[in-house]
Amino acid sequence: MTSTARSGPCTETARRRLPAPLLLAIDGRSGAGKTSLAVETAALLRPHLEVAVFHLDSIYPGWDGLAASLPTYVQDIVTPLSGGRTARWTWWDWTADAPGRADATPPADVVILEGVGAGNRNARPYLDAVAWVAMEDDERQRRALRRDGETFAAHWDRWAAQEDSYLAGDRVDEAAWLTLDGHGPTPQAAADLVEGLRSLAGWEAALALVPAPGPPQWERRTLATAAEPRALFAAAGGPDAATALLLESSDRDVTPAPERSRYSLIGLATDSSTVAAHTDGVTTVSSGLLTLRRAGPFFPWLATVWPGGPDGGDPDSPFQPGWMGWIGYGIKREAGSPDGAATLAASADETAPTVPEALLFRPGRGASVDHVAGTTALFWSADDPGGPEWADRVAGELLKELPPELGEGQTAAPPASPPVFTVRDTREQYLAKIRAAQQEIHEGNTYEVCLTTALESTVDAFDGWSTYRRLAAANRAPFTLYLRAQVAGAGVGREPVQILSTSPERFLSVSSRAAGGWLVTEPIKGTRPRGATPDEDRTLAEELASSSKDRAENIMITDLARNDLSRFARPGTLATTRVCAIESYPTVHQMVSTVTAQLQPGVPPADALAAAFPPGSMTGAPKISTMDILEDLEAGPRGVYSGVAGYLSADGAADLNVLIRTLVAVPAGPAGVTEPVESAEPASAAGRSGRTHLSLGVGGAITADSVPEEEWDEVRTKAHGVLRVLGSAFPDA
Repeated sequence: MTSTARSGPCTETARRRLPAPLLLAIDGRSGAGKTSLAVETAALLRPHLEVAVFHLDSIYPGWDGLAASLPTYVQDIVTPLSGGRTARWTWWDWTADAPGRADATPPADVVILEGVGAGNRNARPYLDAVAWVAMEDDERQRRALRRDGETFAAHWDRWAAQEDSYLAGDRVDEAAWLTLDGHGPTPQAAADLVEGLRSLAGWEAALALVPAPGPPQWERRTLATAAEPRALFAAAGGPDAATALLLESSDRDVTPAPERSRYSLIGLATDSSTVAAHTDGVTTVSSGLLTLRRAGPFFPWLATVWPGGPDGGDPDSPFQPGWMGWIGYGIKREAGSPDGAATLAASADETAPTVPEALLFRPGRGASVDHVAGTTALFWSADDPGGPEWADRVAGELLKELPPELGEGQTAAPPASPPVFTVRDTREQYLAKIRAAQQEIHEGNTYEVCLTTALESTVDAFDGWSTYRRLAAANRAPFTLYLRAQVAGAGVGREPVQILSTSPERFLSVSSRAAGGWLVTEPIKGTRPRGATPDEDRTLAEELASSSKDRAENIMITDLARNDLSRFARPGTLATTRVCAIESYPTVHQMVSTVTAQLQPGVPPADALAAAFPPGSMTGAPKISTMDILEDLEAGPRGVYSGVAGYLSADGAADLNVLIRTLVAVPAGPAGVTEPVESAEPASAAGRSGRTHLSLGVGGAITADSVPEEEWDEVRTKAHGVLRVLGSAFPDA
């Protein structure tokens, strides 16, 4: 702020192109860089739109006038401009400390309103976007006084106190739809702001006139070797990255379906990567200097950003850099099942770990391994100056003689102090819930209920990467996954949320648009443990294959999958290509079916994903009414468990697993004086995180013919694969 207004309204003289003005408020504390951002943003838009910029310090009535200026701002500036009328107002003469000359701001295509108070609550109903510029206090003061010198220095504390009062009663920083980091270069911040505005409702017509950046460009390097995926992930820096994902076909050497396990993928977020997290009906997208908060359902947002690029790229990789991450079970509300008692139980527990309901990121670096062709393809953003050096380092590490990963028949020693788990439902409670589910079946409200519970533990040290390596070696599966993600509010410090999955189940794969958009889902229903001897093992597999109960469970869920895919299937393409087949994994035999269909032309693949979500194998059937029943039966939210994870390629392809056989590790708060803490790793373990909450979801399908005691035994069987690697026992209950 200066003793005279820096500039009056600046209006481009070009003819207006839109029927009504769009009002963008840029708010923030003094010195954060609001004025520079407003001017730079206007410069980006002016070649294509008529733009006006109004600075609120033109009308502040003196150094004590912040609060007094806000009603005037809303009445004389915002209200008429929002209605397409000229705003008529009076300058404040800072030299004379008195009202000055009259002026006017005519409407324009875009009007940028800049200054402390621009996004206040009484103005917000008239505004088309509110941006907040964030910067810590010391840096703001240094910048403001460097800009305005002694004039502002004498009044800094006085004005800052008014800002404190304003924000104490009106948290504009939390209400703003867009937040800019004021530390970055202003041209980049302005470009990020314009790109953020593109995703807001109402701005489509205006910003269609403003050229968008071209699609991301990628550099690639192909190595003539199929890297071991875990060694590749380690060489790429994945175990230490803030956000990274390994999608591994850990059964590739023993699978009866080599095409399904042909590829392994890794992706790492960089400082410039976009990360999107969805919680409680709000999708928060961070990209560059911008954080955007968009209220509304998750899947409609997803349809606006995926597919997000042209076909092409590396024809030998299934993943053209797009999105990677997870979609948790809680997004089920978008399928028509509202939150009930189970979901709301978490909000009532202030100590419960908080994890986004969905999180996706755009990797800036990554790789794909083709286990059939024997090649590894590295990729990185063409804008990444460190990309070539990273690729050199990864290639060099892979040429070294690395310690072999654990393979077939090998086991690793469990941690010295295994975690001690509790179970959400005791045996008797779970049996009672099975009987309640069967009562719902007898009353005709459902015909199959996928009831779940959870095992939980809190440990004071947890090495997620080391644990995953042991899990992947012991429980080989086609959709093995290790994901770590830096999540705001998930715990103390900067430890990531970690997902360790040895899932055998495919939720949905989609081929690229160029390949016809084929959908494949492979629901699993029916489980038996592996036998101690070859004869016993063969007997158990045959028993599963011939079980009328398990076949009925599987066929019901297969019919549900057919219904889900049929909603957007091209007529005549829906097919069940495999029914009640038996697949064997290290700890269990599973019954699997396969349903395929071709996506109708013009239908976004995100719509097909939404139609199939959540996985029917984890709900029961009919899907919506059964999810409502589960909200009453289950004692808490499922969270990540029984959601899906994988990749969404820029060319429209996708492959997502079902998050079963999955350990979720979330940073926990400081230890309480009464809460016991176990150790999952030695205190000196490399790469370990701090105090961590572990959860392992387990469950099974309940039908009218289910024997409750046998269903409880199945829960124990499904937990065994993870627990044995941890060295933990199923809790007595």
